[in-house]
Amino acid sequence: MLVTTTDGVAGHEVLEVMGLVSGEAILGANIFRDFFAGIRDIVGGRSAAYEEELRKAKILAVQEMCEFAEELGANAVVGVDLDYESIQMGSGGGMLMVSASGTAVRIS
Repeated sequence: MLVTTTDGVAGHEVLEVMGLVSGEAILGANIFRDFFAGIRDIVGGRSAAYEEELRKAKILAVQEMCEFAEELGANAVVGVDLDYESIQMGSGGGMLMVSASGTAVRIS
């Protein structure tokens, strides 16, 4: 499955537009507590563990989006947009949602 942020794929013609597809992944509040408990991972204001979890969530969201596109008969997803959203829950807890959306297409 080809995935691109552009509105087409160089060297290919869009033969059919299948529709909008998306995928989501949510990180729970306990993950954030675990990250801050391991404060020694933080170097120069960055946490390798936190970045790795975000990377995994992005991969899961894109994979889910591609599965939906495949179900529609697409062989590519164009115009992909990644969004990161913080969801605040009661008692100071929260979650982070990573969503991927794009247009499922069949290309030559």
